[in-house]
Amino acid sequence: MKFCLLVVAKAPVPGFAKTRLCPPATAEQAAEIAAAALLDTLDAAFATDGAITVVAMTGDLAAAARGAEIGRALRKATVIAQRGWDFGTRLANAHSDTAAVHAGLPVLQIGMDTPQVSPALFAAAIEPVVTGASRAVLGDAEDGGWWGLGLADPRQAQVLAGVPMSRPDTGFRTRSALADAGLRAGELPTLSDVDTMADAVRVAAIRPGGRFAAAVDAVGAMA
Repeated sequence: MKFCLLVVAKAPVPGFAKTRLCPPATAEQAAEIAAAALLDTLDAAFATDGAITVVAMTGDLAAAARGAEIGRALRKATVIAQRGWDFGTRLANAHSDTAAVHAGLPVLQIGMDTPQVSPALFAAAIEPVVTGASRAVLGDAEDGGWWGLGLADPRQAQVLAGVPMSRPDTGFRTRSALADAGLRAGELPTLSDVDTMADAVRVAAIRPGGRFAAAVDAVGAMA
């Protein structure tokens, strides 16, 4: 089973990353949490059998928390720049650019806000697409958005360019846009994005041994 695992990521720069964690986190602590989330997500991606990891990146890693560590991790991935005037367009373009580099492979796209993911989850998520049981899969997030999108033909991600992102109905609108394009998306498990500190504490408890959990625990220790 061979596929592209597309991670859409933003450099965790203090003052710009995970600002909804502040307070109780400081800007620097919020950036550390974001960096840890990205690094734990990349660890899971690299450990997934058959996955070719592609990272669509935006932001200044030189100014980011753990920028050097993230840079070293990215050496194991194909790195592409995000492009587009809004988030939906950047997602659509990331799929298109991934297909241009790794032609003919299905794509499972995720973000960096669900560090509780695992290689087993990734493999199970993309399996229906790889085997031909489904041409698309979509994983809802608890906040009404979505955390994962798998497509047999990543060019069909162009439907994302017309979907408003970061809204309570983004998941519903995305599934509707896929249906309008003739894609009935199979359902993946629902996960919690990390938007607030309550989210972070809950997600950290799922993977207590990772960087993310340690970064979240550091906020409590300093409170």
